[in-house]
Amino acid sequence: MEELNRSLEPRGRRSRFARPARLLRHADFERVYKQGRRHFSASMTVFYLQRAESELSRSKSPVAPGPRVGFTVGRALGGAVQRNRMKRRLREAVRLALPGEGLSVDVDVVINPKKSLLTTNFAIVMNEVSRAFVIIKQKLTAGPENTTAALPRRNSQPGPPEP
Repeated sequence: MEELNRSLEPRGRRSRFARPARLLRHADFERVYKQGRRHFSASMTVFYLQRAESELSRSKSPVAPGPRVGFTVGRALGGAVQRNRMKRRLREAVRLALPGEGLSVDVDVVINPKKSLLTTNFAIVMNEVSRAFVIIKQKLTAGPENTTAALPRRNSQPGPPEP
């Protein structure tokens, strides 16, 4: 009986998102939307933007190293109950996915769910969130040889040298 009571107790503070690890300010969300990149999956869109080191020093509140995560769920996705359920599912998926991934990159991430998130199995949601963090880490830690600036243009074909 005591084991049952322990499992029903609320989680400790360790399992919650610390305030410095959350994306809270509207300006931060806007910056990620406007300057960041996107990753699409079946039940969510993930926006991400690597933080510059200058932002860490000029911020008024302490910014934790590593990822900061925020969620946006618009009114078009349902009533308050459905929107809050989506946010709870996403928070739990991120909480479970981040420690295992070891995403050590300073990045701001905004997760924007689709309506299908409510009916999707939680294991699939976990898989999508984990996959998104793996892709973010790969894209942000890739060297300059993987960026689009280093890729040859489509129209430029090698030809004979000009005299």
